[in-house]
Amino acid sequence: MPKVMQQVNGRELEAGFLTAMEWSFCITTPARNQGEMAHTCRGTINLSTAHFDTEDSCSIVLTSGARTYHLKASSEVERQQWITALELAKAKAVCMMSSHSDDSGDEDDETASPADKSELHSTIKSLSLKLDDLSTCNDLIAKHGAALQRSLSELDSLKIPYESSEKLKVVNERATLFRITSNAMINACKDFLELAETHSRKWQRALQYEQEQRIHLEETIEQLAKQHNSLERAFRSAPGRATNPTKSFSEGSLLTPKGEDSEEDEDTEYFDAMEDSTSFITVITEAKEDRKAEGGTTGSVDWTSSDNVLDGASLVPKGPPKVKRRVRIPDKPNYSLNLWSIMKNCIGRELSKIPMPVNFNEPLSMLQRLTEDLEYHHLLDKAVHCTSSVEQMCLVAAFSVSSYSTTVHRIAKPFNPMLGETFELDRLDDMGLRSLCEQVSHHPPSAAHYVFSKHGWSLWQEITISSKFRGKYLSIMPLGAIHLEFQASGNHYVWRKSTSTVHNIIVGKLWIDQTGDIEIVNHKTKDRCQLKFLPYSYFSKEVARKVTGVVSDSQGKAHYVLSGSWDEQMECAKIVQSSPSSPGSDGKQKTVYQTLPAKLLWKKYPLPENAENMYYFSELALTLNEHEEGVAPTDSRLRPDQRLMEKGHWDEANTEKQRLEEKQRVSRRRRLEACSRGCGTEEEKEADVYVPLWFEKRLDPLTGETACMYKGGYWEAKERQDWHMCPNIF
Repeated sequence: MPKVMQQVNGRELEAGFLTAMEWSFCITTPARNQGEMAHTCRGTINLSTAHFDTEDSCSIVLTSGARTYHLKASSEVERQQWITALELAKAKAVCMMSSHSDDSGDEDDETASPADKSELHSTIKSLSLKLDDLSTCNDLIAKHGAALQRSLSELDSLKIPYESSEKLKVVNERATLFRITSNAMINACKDFLELAETHSRKWQRALQYEQEQRIHLEETIEQLAKQHNSLERAFRSAPGRATNPTKSFSEGSLLTPKGEDSEEDEDTEYFDAMEDSTSFITVITEAKEDRKAEGGTTGSVDWTSSDNVLDGASLVPKGPPKVKRRVRIPDKPNYSLNLWSIMKNCIGRELSKIPMPVNFNEPLSMLQRLTEDLEYHHLLDKAVHCTSSVEQMCLVAAFSVSSYSTTVHRIAKPFNPMLGETFELDRLDDMGLRSLCEQVSHHPPSAAHYVFSKHGWSLWQEITISSKFRGKYLSIMPLGAIHLEFQASGNHYVWRKSTSTVHNIIVGKLWIDQTGDIEIVNHKTKDRCQLKFLPYSYFSKEVARKVTGVVSDSQGKAHYVLSGSWDEQMECAKIVQSSPSSPGSDGKQKTVYQTLPAKLLWKKYPLPENAENMYYFSELALTLNEHEEGVAPTDSRLRPDQRLMEKGHWDEANTEKQRLEEKQRVSRRRRLEACSRGCGTEEEKEADVYVPLWFEKRLDPLTGETACMYKGGYWEAKERQDWHMCPNIF
């Protein structure tokens, strides 16, 4: 069979073979002149007007005018190569056709590429100066024209002959000025038109070219996404696949636990644009008008009275600490390791059950990462002074979002804590708080956390990390409720964390995204805050990492609108009026909130110098693993493999990590053997046998769940330096 050749820019690219064709032809870009027609072969097609379509998995239908050609590739991959090459050649043909149809003969116009920035700025500046000249000339013409008209009127009214010579002289002078000014304006107009004509055609072609390239790129990306999903569906339905859905990659890895929303649909989750990204529209208005409109409302908060609390809440000056903390750690070594060689056999498994080397870790444990959420504790310190519960909710919401700001560059996995491992943060002097974490379960991994602040608030949580490797990405779902209570007011807030997703596990640069909805509830006043973390999409018009929210009272009346991004800052704007909008083209109706100008709630601290070589740690994160005297022997600071990794000794850290994990397995087997219960799974037995040291399981009356809560005794034991009850885990 004859080969089909594609000629683009003077080069021939072999793309495949034709079947069921008795004669050959070639596809070329349009000829520039009549002489080039002799070098083309029979059946030449003008690509600038051609249309491509597909019949089945291997066929291509090429239409040009009244002629139709049917091409067939040997495989679907080869057909896609043809389609891509033809589309690129068509874009080039359209560009060349537009370029050579210009009759200006200007050599600069032969290219369709856009002008560089310097040329563009110079041209715009020249046009601006010409416009100024035109404006000045216009004013002068108007002025001298009026004077000339007055002179002519005076000339008509003359009755004494001897005065005519003087008046005529004045008329001639003014007429001369008018003529000079008119000529200057005409010359300026001529220069302006010449300059505009020189560049207009080039700009039009450049704009058209860029628009076509953008459309083609969007179509290509969309087609690649569809093909990717098609391949996944074909892989799932391939014969010989495992029929057990709990062990099948295509099905089992997508199953969700009972009571958990199914949000793992790979076909649509990360490619579709967010058509309804927000459920409301905000309109900023003037303060005076809004106070008049708000005059009849009851229970509202005067915006001006809250300025001291809400305005600039994140701009808290950092005074010099009493204890000098370290500001750097050893630079991260340059170790190379093939992630796919480790992860390929772990699809669908819990991340905590995958033996991972320290090469994919950062020198902090999960307990320290939980403590790192307190970096912007000053938001809660300010919230203590709020007299309005809805204002306080704004600061609590900003605090809940701020905990994700450290994750934007932190794609490395923290160390999975050993069972019984603890971490304390005793910073009453500079931060005004004490924090204690303990690993209370190993399967599934669960950590209990309690924080006491001398400023009048306390926070506690038990977080269980559920994570699955999905092939394309890694899903991390923190399970468990976070409690925050203010002692003076009795306001008790409860919320849960959003889902974290690490993308490009196999190919490309790793990046992390936060998605899902968070509802914060004040169980005393029934105030609510609905936060929405918008997932990143190639086709979304929204800014990346965007977060929106609405704070409403117990009656459902909205008081504040929150907006920002989870990696930069959050703002709040007071609502003075709300009304439903007219239905859009999709038939959906949104609420329009009329708000006062937004006020800054929280802004991320800048990263320390050289952060990219220190695992992108923040100032607080750099101090978390700093050695301290008097901590419990189970503290994460004393974990040897983590300390070796921080120093850059990764080979020794991997060896030590294996020793600790084997020691933990031996301890677990001993506990199970000592268990007298003969029923239930191993995990149920272990839950019955192991008892946390500083926390105990209680029934949470607000959520109805059983969670580990702090029972006291740790700080008293530290003061006595009595650690005889601590297990030997390191």
